[in-house]
Formats: sequence, C-alpha cells, structure tokens
Amino acid sequence: MKMKLATLALGAAMAAGPALADLTFTALSYRTGPYAANGIPFADGYQDYFTLLNERDGGIGGEKVNLIECETGYNTEKGVECYESTKGTGALVYQPLSTGITYQLIPKVTADGIALHSMGYGRTSAKNGEVFRNIFNYPANYWDGASVAIKYLLGENGGDLSGKKVALVYHNSAYGKEPIRTLEELAKKHGYELSLLPVDHPGQEQKSQWLQIRRERPDYVIMWGWGVMNQVAIQEAVNIRFPMENFIGVWWSGSENDVLPAGAGADGYKALTFHNLGDDYPLYDDMRKYVLDAGKAAGAGDNLGTALYNRGMYAAMLAAEAAKTAQALAGTSAINQAQMRDGMEALEITQEKMEAIGLPNFGPTFSVSCQNHGGEGYVAVSQWDAGAGEWKMITDYIQSDQEVLNALIAEDSAAFAAENNITPGCN
Repeated sequence: MKMKLATLALGAAMAAGPALADLTFTALSYRTGPYAANGIPFADGYQDYFTLLNERDGGIGGEKVNLIECETGYNTEKGVECYESTKGTGALVYQPLSTGITYQLIPKVTADGIALHSMGYGRTSAKNGEVFRNIFNYPANYWDGASVAIKYLLGENGGDLSGKKVALVYHNSAYGKEPIRTLEELAKKHGYELSLLPVDHPGQEQKSQWLQIRRERPDYVIMWGWGVMNQVAIQEAVNIRFPMENFIGVWWSGSENDVLPAGAGADGYKALTFHNLGDDYPLYDDMRKYVLDAGKAAGAGDNLGTALYNRGMYAAMLAAEAAKTAQALAGTSAINQAQMRDGMEALEITQEKMEAIGLPNFGPTFSVSCQNHGGEGYVAVSQWDAGAGEWKMITDYIQSDQEVLNALIAEDSAAFAAENNITPGCN
C-alpha cells in the first residue's frame, strides 16, 4: 500500500470520508525548499514505519492506516493551510516538524480537539498538559537539550564551568531562540559566560559570526541550526580550527547531511539526541523485508539507519503506540481524534515495549500524564566518527536539570494561560 496522498487530492479524500481507511494520520513534510535535504529522510522514516505496520500487521489493532502527506516546504503559512485542508479527514495527530508551524497550530488544534505532537521541537512549556491539553512534546524538548548540553560540559570540566565561555550559534527564528532563556538561567547557576550569535535564514552567510568566535575564543560552541546552516557552520569551524570536540549541536544539527560536506574536518563534532543511531535493530530487518525489498519505500531506500530517518521512524512508532493505548482505553479499534488525545496522555514507553517492537534500547523510557506531556527529559550525546562514517553514542541518557526547567515551564505556561483565559487543570 503506497500511503501517499498528494495535496491536490485532499478535496477528494475528504469527500470520500471513512471509506479511505480506518485510521488516518498526517505528515506535514517538506521534500522541497531550503530544508528538503533534512526533511526528506524524516518523512521517509515516518511513512515507511506506517507502511510496515500495514504490510506486516494489517495496520494498528486490526485497522489499516492511511497516511496523508502534505507538503509545507518548511513554510509556516503552508503548514497552516495543510492543517486546515486535512483536519476534516479525521486525522488523529499532527506532527508539524516545524517550531513556527507548531506555534500557529497550538490554538487551532486546541479549539478543534485534535492532538499535536512536537517531538523535540515547538513550544517547550507545552510540557505542562494542564495548560496545553492537546499538545505533547515527549520524550524531550529544547530546554532539556540545552540543559543536557551544559550538564555534559560540567562533566567534562569536573563539575565546574565558572569562568568558561560558551557561545550559542542559533537559527534566528522561534526555533533557534528557544534555548536562550534556559542557557541564561544555567549561566547564573554555573558561572559561565554566554554569548549569542544569531544566523539569519537560511544560514549560508556566517563569516562574521565565526570571525567573532575566533576573536573571543569561547571554550565551547553550542549550535541550534537546521538545514544548510549546519554544514556551513561546521565548515567555518574547520576553517578557523575550532576544536570539534568542543562543538555541540542540538539534535536538529546532528545528521549525516550536516557533517559529510566537511569531510575529515568534521571528525569529533558532537550532537545531542533523544533516540539511538544506526540500523542494527530487529525492526529494520522487517523494514527491509516488508517495505524496502517489496518496493513500497517512501523514498529510494538509502536513508535507512540515518539520524533523521531514525527520528521519523521513531515519531511514527510513538504515534502508533499512542494509538494502541487509545484503542485499549476506548475499547474500540476505530478510535477518533478525542480518543487519540487520551491515548497520547496515557502513553508509557518501557524497555519491554521497545524490545517487543524490535527496537531494544532505542530511546529513553518515559510516561505521559495530564501534568506531564513531555516525558522525563533524558537526552544523550553522540559524536561523529568521520573515519567510520557514522554517529556513535558517547554517553548514556542524561536527565536535564528538572529543578531549573520545571520552574521555567511553570512560569511560561502560566503566562500563556493568563493571556489566553485558560484555567489550568485536568479534565
């Protein structure tokens, strides 16, 4: 079953109604535009996992899956258009793959009673489910990432960062600005000096930022980039001989696309991750058998096991497990949008469950509740091995500074609630 429905066919899809499929999911993807190189492997992994469930298992809980893919080009306006044109299909959950789109959809999905999963992106304070009842950002968010980067650096410096200089090179957008508040708070706590270096979209011009880094000589650089910005930054770091082992990107700055253009110069570069790497998992044997070898892959089949393919597959796996949870709670396999939201809020990911899926130790364990839509904040650090041509995990999962982050989340979500006349609480 080729689960791809062109945007132009959406009107026909909506008219057809339930006859198309029993469970409908959407993919707000970007296979075109300035960020296509990173959007494609994620979209392929996301789609291939649902194809696997259909071909191997007959769907989820006996219900076939229909995936509607809508192209956004990483454009916020197009992303909102995709939402408006597909929400009537009964789509169970939206994954915008864009912080900008996520911010625009938060009030819309809340009013429409549809779940939104911004896995590792979006508005961090949406972790507070008492305020953001339809938004989920498990298993980790941007503030978790910023905190774990600092925790890792603390470990590298005997627990003391006082007097150290940390520079943040960030995409000059809502996405890139997300970690700033956290890094500022952690700078007060740990005594490091923080400098902020914004890079305008799409990120091809960074000479001035890296000249500043060469002048000021920070001990560490943290990057919040996406698309071509990442590979340009890594090459600029190589050009000024910045030590790669002291350069750490967020998970959206940790794909093969980011490091391969710099060749051997990228060796030692590090990136955060909230899931494991490579393709040495039983599930991928099934993926090859039922999807790739059967000619049903979303793409050319050459992205299997890459960082972003794994992330897309992981996002689809979490959606499928939430759907199974919803089916069990509702006592029916043909769940609706409200029931899917409830399933996401009751989701629990254990090692036993990941082993049964064929993904042992693939990601951190976590559970979701009304109060906590974001998980426990566990993030690992990976490192690029240019010689082997692969990412390698160099730490176990590290929990973010919950004391600092919970206070920030409470403050930010309370402000959002006041601005939008929301009375926090659980239904």
